[in-house]
Amino acid sequence: MLTWLAEYLSQYYSGFNVFQYLTMRGILSVLTALGISLLVGPTMIRKLSSYQIGQTVRDDGPQSHLSKAGTPTMGGALIIVAIVLSAVLWGDLSNKYIWVAVAAIVGFGLVGLADDYIKLVRKDPKGLVARWKYFWQSVLGAGIAVYLFYTAPENSAETQLLVPFFKDIAPQLGIMFIFLTYFVIVGTSNAVNLTDGLDGLAILPTVLVAGGLGIFAYLTGNQIFSDYLQIPYINGVGELVIFCGAIVGAGLGFLWFNTYPAQVFMGDVGALGLGAALGTIAVMVRQELVLFIMGGVFVIETVSVMLQVGSYKLTGKRIFRMAPLHHHYELKGWPEPRVIVRFWIISLMLVLVGLATLKIR
Repeated sequence: MLTWLAEYLSQYYSGFNVFQYLTMRGILSVLTALGISLLVGPTMIRKLSSYQIGQTVRDDGPQSHLSKAGTPTMGGALIIVAIVLSAVLWGDLSNKYIWVAVAAIVGFGLVGLADDYIKLVRKDPKGLVARWKYFWQSVLGAGIAVYLFYTAPENSAETQLLVPFFKDIAPQLGIMFIFLTYFVIVGTSNAVNLTDGLDGLAILPTVLVAGGLGIFAYLTGNQIFSDYLQIPYINGVGELVIFCGAIVGAGLGFLWFNTYPAQVFMGDVGALGLGAALGTIAVMVRQELVLFIMGGVFVIETVSVMLQVGSYKLTGKRIFRMAPLHHHYELKGWPEPRVIVRFWIISLMLVLVGLATLKIR
């Protein structure tokens, strides 16, 4: 939005041309989202506390979590608002990729909001019925997949599968693009939600992965860099730098209040929305497999739940003391901050490995 204003004003003062640079707008997007989060955060926490929208804690989990009961939840709504406002202010509103990312984070965020509302306001611990939750996730995921497929040029880079570390392997997916996209978006949404179990555990890996995807978006949308790195050039996808920057800024602002001991939790509204946004961005920059690497913490957490459930149903025995995996280490005696920081370090390492795929090909 502000790019149009800057373009108009540049005819009177050339200094406004600086706002046409993608890097500058990316930085401003980070700072805008960060500022919104930091400024609105305290008021949001007070409002949630006054409405008694607080976390409920399972009594069969780590005993240290019992003290978290009543901590304000649904703070993820602030993250989404900060991201969308920042992206709309600094992004090119004629760019389809920005709007697809906005649709993903808002749509999945609303599903999470419904789940949080039922659990926290209506006091129904089951939340949104699982089949309806998955139904709406599926509708949104499939809708985005179909839109991206039918708006992509035929047999273009937008529907290729890029394989990390191999520059010459990029098969056309055809109709399978829809199924892969659906799986990535819905899967990432639920994976981030499963990871969101400790103070700050999910938000910093989300920030790191968003930053990594922002780099991929910039390089993929720049013909010179994409040619040099031998990755497909996709016109316009570089604008996602603005959206990724907004995730980074809003996430860091939220972490200010969510770091141990947390003053507020993001809830499903934040976790489902952010996960879907990461999956959608990865699809649009054609880095689904790299997302699997960079988001390895989310993958491990999800796999731990799948293994736990499968083992218990088949053998009646549990592999872990408790799933997701972070609870296993808590029950082994690791203090919560140790679990969180070590998962953060692993996430940083995995994002760096993902970025290394740009050169190791």
